[in-house]
Amino acid sequence: MNKTAKILLLDDHFMVLEGLKSILAQSADIEIVATAVNAFDAHDLLKKHPEINLVLTDINLPDVSGIEFCAKVKKEFPHIQVIGISTFKQRSYVSQMMQNGASGYVVKSANADEILFAIREVMHGKFYFSSEINTAENIVSPDSAPALTRREKEILLLIAQGMTNNQIAEKLFLSPYTIDTHRKNLLFKFEVANSAQLIKKATEVGLV
Repeated sequence: MNKTAKILLLDDHFMVLEGLKSILAQSADIEIVATAVNAFDAHDLLKKHPEINLVLTDINLPDVSGIEFCAKVKKEFPHIQVIGISTFKQRSYVSQMMQNGASGYVVKSANADEILFAIREVMHGKFYFSSEINTAENIVSPDSAPALTRREKEILLLIAQGMTNNQIAEKLFLSPYTIDTHRKNLLFKFEVANSAQLIKKATEVGLV
């Protein structure tokens, strides 16, 4: 891990917060900076603690949804990574989180090793979502292509040409953050972990 994960935990269930704190306290490369039980308090804590670089948030919160909160975090604090933690396993929740800039999604039934792995993957700039979400009815078969927007297809072709987020952003007159969000959406839709796998799978289904 290149840097310590300085985390804000957001969940309205005390037992969940205590459980996560117990799991994360075991790791030298992870520091819990603050905890909150609602999005309003969490937002204040983010302003008070600029060192925070990762938020773990429940989806079902008492004031706003974790999905809405994720969007707010990425808009105001774009350097902060977000991982959703929820009992919800539906693919739609994961998709909405990703569209709002999240880099990960872990179900609450995940064990300690998976939660720690997810954090480290995201801190390395990767995307992670629990294998439990990848149910049989959601798996994209190798001979079928996921539905892509026109912009996603455009960016996919540029990724296949070896262009970086910054290069693509300059070419398309978009921000690097927007390109990064599209790239993560593509990784999610193709169910791959990195750009090399993305290009390989896109080639297999005839999109590159």
